[in-house]
Amino acid sequence: MERISRGLEDVDIKWTRLTTIDGERGILRYAGYSVEDLISGGASAEEIQYLFLYGELPREGELRGFVSKVERGYRVPVHVTSAISNLPGSSDAVALQMGAFASLAASERFKWDKTTDRDVAASAIGNMLTITADVYRHVNGLPFVEPDPRGGYARTFLRAALGREPTDDESRAMNAALILYMDHEVPASTTAGLVVVSTLSDIYSGVTGALAALKGPLHGGAAEAAIAQFAEIGSEDAVERWFQENIVTGKRRLMGFGHRVYRTYDPRARIFKGFAERLAPRNPDALRYYRVALKLEELGIAQFGSKGIYPNTDFWSGIVYMSMGFPLKNNIYTALFALSRITGWLAHFIEYVEEQHRLIRPRAVYTGPEERKFIPISQRS
Repeated sequence: MERISRGLEDVDIKWTRLTTIDGERGILRYAGYSVEDLISGGASAEEIQYLFLYGELPREGELRGFVSKVERGYRVPVHVTSAISNLPGSSDAVALQMGAFASLAASERFKWDKTTDRDVAASAIGNMLTITADVYRHVNGLPFVEPDPRGGYARTFLRAALGREPTDDESRAMNAALILYMDHEVPASTTAGLVVVSTLSDIYSGVTGALAALKGPLHGGAAEAAIAQFAEIGSEDAVERWFQENIVTGKRRLMGFGHRVYRTYDPRARIFKGFAERLAPRNPDALRYYRVALKLEELGIAQFGSKGIYPNTDFWSGIVYMSMGFPLKNNIYTALFALSRITGWLAHFIEYVEEQHRLIRPRAVYTGPEERKFIPISQRS
């Protein structure tokens, strides 16, 4: 049994130049750049998408060329939008994204080629914007809006999803969310997608596999769970009693706390908390949940901080999404996570296939019976 690493805990499966995490000190860097510096420095989501695919931050001309490739992806085939609209509006938002990318996998001709892989990836990032906006509008019973590329990726998405011109604060918050969720090494969804592309299956199938893993509540869904928790508590006056009855007694798990890698405050959570503070006053529900979250965070850190359990990024991100106008519905916050994470997925796929390719084929340790003789059913007593 010593050969088994349950959950592949601390098993290294690839080399990467993309992301590094120091869980003890709460450090997250993309290709050497800290996420705090990227956000405070005003980086655009498109610049960091380029960084992931090409390894360096772009010059102005390089960025313009890259953005044009992403924008071409905004135009998805009719059968892809039909794959969304033909499914019930009650469908899980991530499952709808899966259906759309499976449709792309069925129709798009793809072959791994170093000269074109990144162009396809840029287009797929554009595809995801339109698909996610359409998914959001479909589950809310709204007609699709064709993306208007003015103002950058974050603003384009908000305009297409919400059907209105976003404020500058909303666009900045969405841009930050896109960067903060862009990659996190090789969690379950990235690993699932890597298994798919290790067979040399296409990029769209890899994304579909990653989405399938993200759909599970042990990976995606944490932002929704945190918001549901805040809604259950109801008001900041009820936080302490709820915490004593549910968390201190061990009856419930505190959602939005703890991480498989971080043993201190998640650096992404600090940034999301700042945006929540600025945006929540514009939405009554988000403001109420923000006040609940503040008190709950204080109690949670006092209870669990000594054990290395602190707020993770999902504790605050749902409040930011709600403040921008996205209601808690049909797993939509996890779909918004995927809108960002597709860049990391694609970058890991390309890095693995182009540089380290080997079919991922693990083994299992057999613990069943020794050899047995087959007895025909008529002779079994």
